[in-house]
Parts: sequence; C-alpha cells; structure tokens
Amino acid sequence: MSTNRIEGAARKAAGSVKQAAGRLVGNERLQAEGAAEKAAGALQNAAGKVQDAVGNAIKK
Repeated sequence: MSTNRIEGAARKAAGSVKQAAGRLVGNERLQAEGAAEKAAGALQNAAGKVQDAVGNAIKK
C-alpha cells in the first residue's frame, strides 16, 4: 500500500476534526482550514490509489 494513501487518510481525518472544531466554536477560519486540509488529504489518498493500481498492473 502506498504511503500516500496512509498519509492522505490521516490528513483527511485531521481536516475533518479541525473543520468540526471550527464549526463548534464558530471559527470560520479554522473551519475553512479544516475543509482545505480534508480536500488535500482526499487528493493525496487518490494519488496513492493510482500508485497502487499502477504498481499492481506492473506486477501482473
């Protein structure tokens, strides 16, 4: 499994927590940072999935 998938999932989770915390305290900036981090994590995770798919295709 690609490290990008692991790091992306962790980053996405951290962004979700940050976004929820921002919502809870009414901090729009924290909420926006969390949303951005969540999106970046999702992209990183997707890149890791592509890496895994390419690696698996090469092994076949």
